[in-house]
Order: sequence, then structure tokens, then C-alpha cells
Amino acid sequence: MANTLGIIKPDGVRRRLVGKIIDKIENAGLIIRGLKTLRLSREQAEKFYAVHESKPFYKSLVEFMTSGPIVVMVIGGHGSIERWRELMGATDPAKAKYNTIRREFATSVEKNVVHGSDGPDTAKTEIAFFFKEDEILPKE
Repeated sequence: MANTLGIIKPDGVRRRLVGKIIDKIENAGLIIRGLKTLRLSREQAEKFYAVHESKPFYKSLVEFMTSGPIVVMVIGGHGSIERWRELMGATDPAKAKYNTIRREFATSVEKNVVHGSDGPDTAKTEIAFFFKEDEILPKE
């Protein structure tokens, strides 16, 4: 029962979608094991998204992710990585399935409201970026 990282991006926080997104997570049977609101510095955003540094959207992604507060979450439950990614929907909201977060709330590929780890190793690294072990509720 692995945990995964979820981020509600600045557009989601700005548009007051935090409660609606958390409600969807909990209604999907997933568990919020850690939760913080914070604002990324440029250096933090550059480090977190370093994997995309060579891509053309990297600079605008860093700008966007530092444009306002974010909510970071440790999401748990059986199959949490796959289930959270399914609940988020495709990166492009126009291609996302109905009843997914991005289909309902995203306004563009970049302003797609949420982020999620893409696998177990990434989840461990991303969770450790934002949370100390004692800030995460134990698995039940």
C-alpha cells in the first residue's frame, strides 16, 4: 500500500477548488495522510521539476508553479498511485475522461490544476521533497 504525492497547483488554489478536489480524493476511497499549503520558491520549483529542464515548457512551468500557493498532499490507499492518476485525468483536459479532476476543473494543458507522481520511485522522491516522515500519518 504505497503512498503518492498530489499537488493542487496555484490555479486550483486561486480558484478555491481545494475542498472540491479533496472531496473527490476521499470519495474515491483514497486517504489524505499529509497536507500542507505552501509557496514554492523559484529554486524549489526548479529543483522539483528538474526532470523537465530540457523541455520547452520548463521555464513557464516554473513561473506558473511559483505564481501562488499550492497544496501538497500525501495520498494513500491500495493502488494509490494508479488511482490518483486516474482520478486526475489526462494532462490535456480536453482529452481527460469525464468525472476526472482535470476534465472538470483544468483550463489548459499547463493550468491543469493538479500533479501526481508517475510511479513508486518518483512518489518516494516527491513525497520526501515536501514532507518529513513524522508529518505523514501511518498506514492503517
